[in-house]
Amino acid sequence: MQPGTHFAFGTHPEYGFVASSTASLPAHLTHWYLEREQFEPVPDEPGLYRLSEPERDGARRTRQAVLDLRSHGYTVQADMGLAPQQSAAAARPTRPNGLQERRSRLAQAAAGRTTQRATAPTTSPPSARPIPPKPTYAPTVHLTAAGTGRSR
Repeated sequence: MQPGTHFAFGTHPEYGFVASSTASLPAHLTHWYLEREQFEPVPDEPGLYRLSEPERDGARRTRQAVLDLRSHGYTVQADMGLAPQQSAAAARPTRPNGLQERRSRLAQAAAGRTTQRATAPTTSPPSARPIPPKPTYAPTVHLTAAGTGRSR
């Protein structure tokens, strides 16, 4: 296995399509990823996983598992029959997805000055509604009281 490889996929004469991981990846993480890709642990073979129901389009499902793990940024080594389109590219180091670099660029751009405006826009204070003057007289309100009835 090449140094830096996380997963290895191949065929086994007894178990069919198999996968394993290197010591660079914790066992619980290996188990979690391979179970999601429909691989199950092989009894009495620690670290070895076999594809469940390999007769149900096993080669395609194994190729898909290889592609899925590579898309997550893991280095995967696979037999020629399981990843023919990736075999030549497998020797190249895989490029990380660049999310951290993109976030860093966005943060730097947000912190810097903009080039879209040369000067800051000038704003005027909001116009206030004029307060009417107080009347010099006391307003008179005429209420008519009903003679009978209930009070409010």
